[in-house]
Amino acid sequence: MSRRPNIRDVAEAAGVSVGTVSHTLNHPERVSPETRERITRAIDDLGFVRNATAHQLRRGSSPTVGVGVTEISNPFFAEAAEAMERRIRDEECLMMLASTHGDRDTEARLLRHYREQNVRGVLLTPAGDDISAAEALVDAGIPVVLFDVHSSSDRVSSVASDDVDGAASAVGHLLDLGHRRIGFLNGPLEIHQARDRLAGVREAYARRGLSPDRDGLRVVHLPRFDIDAGAAGMARLLRSEDVPCTAVFCANDLMAVGAYRVLRQHGVAVPDRVSVVGYDDITLAAQLNVPLTTVRQPMERIGWTAADLLFRHEERTTHLLFQPELIIRASTAAPATE
Repeated sequence: MSRRPNIRDVAEAAGVSVGTVSHTLNHPERVSPETRERITRAIDDLGFVRNATAHQLRRGSSPTVGVGVTEISNPFFAEAAEAMERRIRDEECLMMLASTHGDRDTEARLLRHYREQNVRGVLLTPAGDDISAAEALVDAGIPVVLFDVHSSSDRVSSVASDDVDGAASAVGHLLDLGHRRIGFLNGPLEIHQARDRLAGVREAYARRGLSPDRDGLRVVHLPRFDIDAGAAGMARLLRSEDVPCTAVFCANDLMAVGAYRVLRQHGVAVPDRVSVVGYDDITLAAQLNVPLTTVRQPMERIGWTAADLLFRHEERTTHLLFQPELIIRASTAAPATE
């Protein structure tokens, strides 16, 4: 198989130096029109394609922004990533997207790879509280912005929504409807969002002078934030409760879809017997057979703003916290009278 033509081949074919070809590609105003035309003809004849990545690396960084999310398959991250990509394209850069699955070792390998690639910057949902690997990138001259997690770091900026307040509004809605036996399907407490949403649940009770321990809260922690985890958690609630819950709050909408599946299998009507609330307001939430009451996160704004911060080169770190919004649909109602 023949090799790809390189810049030396172009120079030889055009009868000029490699430096003149380089000037034509990077600073064409420095080259006479006749020479530019001869070099352009040689490029076309040879089928030469400039390696833009190598060009950028020689100038100090690649045209790539590395993005690390917990799960690419989660529609929340997909929508945020789409907004990031729009902002990244504005800078004539490309986005390299990967999942960490909430695993710190996977995250460390990913960040090491991005550093070796000398990326323009990194957007990251960290796998845990330890952001030292992200801070090490900053020390190496690669800017990092955390998204979907609120940070107090003085070295790494962050963009997120207020998960404590969002969860408080979700469970507050159920409490105000009269529910007192509420299940909460949450993710692993190693994940920052799981801890914040649990804190928000407890805050909803406190605001109303109630105690989650005395007033019927049942918390199930699950290893993931996906449909299967939601289904497993809902099945556990149905098996373990002598007095069944009248409402369930799920830490995200995918878990709520799993809860719906199990409730339907057991002939439990939503919301007649059990009210369900999700979190994120992914597109699917409004399209379910019983449209889902949920907490809307501004995914697009979070993604776009995180990418924008990456390119601003602010002297100070910036921490932005957006306000989520409770969206009430058909999946919640007052509990049935006993």
